Amino acid sequence: MALLQTLLAFAVVLGTLIVVHELGHYLVARWCGVKVLRFSLGMGKVIWSRRFGPDQTEWALSILPLGGYVKMLDAREESLGELSEEDKRREFTQQSVGKRIAIVAAGPLANFALAIVIFTGLYSHGIPEPIPRLEVSGALARDAGVQTGDLVTSVNGEPVQVWSELRWKLLQAAIEHAPARLEVTRAAANNTNQLVSLTLPLAAIGANELDNEFMEKIGLDLAKPRALLGKILPDGPAQRAGLQAGDLILSLNGEPVTDGVAMIKRLQASPDQSLQLTGLRGGQPFSTTVVPKAEQVDGRTVGRISAQVDMSAEMAVVSAGPVEALKKAVARTWETSTMTLKMLGKMITGEASLKNITGPITIADYAGQTARIGAISFLSFIAFISISLGIMNLLPIPVLDGGHLLYYSLEVLTGRPVPERVGAIAQRAGLGILIALMGVAMFNDIARLMW
Repeated sequence: MALLQTLLAFAVVLGTLIVVHELGHYLVARWCGVKVLRFSLGMGKVIWSRRFGPDQTEWALSILPLGGYVKMLDAREESLGELSEEDKRREFTQQSVGKRIAIVAAGPLANFALAIVIFTGLYSHGIPEPIPRLEVSGALARDAGVQTGDLVTSVNGEPVQVWSELRWKLLQAAIEHAPARLEVTRAAANNTNQLVSLTLPLAAIGANELDNEFMEKIGLDLAKPRALLGKILPDGPAQRAGLQAGDLILSLNGEPVTDGVAMIKRLQASPDQSLQLTGLRGGQPFSTTVVPKAEQVDGRTVGRISAQVDMSAEMAVVSAGPVEALKKAVARTWETSTMTLKMLGKMITGEASLKNITGPITIADYAGQTARIGAISFLSFIAFISISLGIMNLLPIPVLDGGHLLYYSLEVLTGRPVPERVGAIAQRAGLGILIALMGVAMFNDIARLMW
């Protein structure tokens, strides 16, 4: 079942991104007056097609699902001898260089537009995410003075609300080999909060560590849920101690309770022992004494207080009005694009690992995972991959849209098109680069599966 869901999610992601990308080319080509012969979802042999529209454009499904294309009337590919003069004027190479640039750039720009639309919708709806409360798991963060339970409020002066924002800003700082100045809220001994400034020396993070385990290498993890009581069962130690649902437990016998898991372990280790408990109720401090009841579990005696502990992560909802949501969506798309370009640059110069290049297997895996989490995660993943596809297609590699844009830019500068022989050689070189990148991506995908 999971495999089927992964395959379906991958098909939805891939199909959506290809259709949007090719529609960008198609719509701008039509707007520029170019005759479109075929719109294909997939590559290779056509397995299904229908003709629609005033030009009787062929809308087709092709056998290889990894891609698509828009075929325009082009004198480089077919003879124009039998066509009318009107159709000859609608041939692609007859258009001005500005129109050709617009047609080629429209595909990647459509991918960016899709990401902006998705993010705008998500911010308007509200995106629930875990808040950036920390658990220290490594030396780098510990040596910088970070403590488990710290809640990050800003990074380098920029506010953060949720965990993904924190991770994003720390990754940006690490790529720049810059320190990250954190402002954190920390619980004080008198049940108040204090603001603490810390600096993470991210220059110590090596090029090969900028991967999916980046936060682990810094020594930070998402904190376990705090010791927040849920339902209080009748006639149990918790009810007799006067505890209520919503109580936040801060300490047992003077020892701080960092999270719900720690509290449960402490209670289990104290059957029939009197424990002095302090906490917060409605923001106000309180204290009481509780005696965990001894019970037999798997042959050992443990203490229980007959109260549920809320083990769900602390969440915040990031939302905005329509205009502000659009602004946030544009900013996020821009930040993701610039981060992707910086990472590509680091990989070219050897400052970041080639392991960050992923292929269809990893994309399919993540598509399935995010689909199982929920619609918001799945849509966010589509937006991220759409941005990545837009960036990739803008790279100045012959065969890709960016390569054609490079040709047309040279034409603008020199006043004449790139010679066919030079273009043919560049196409072969570009194809070689693309095959090499695909090889690296597939190797990384297989390596992730095996190791």
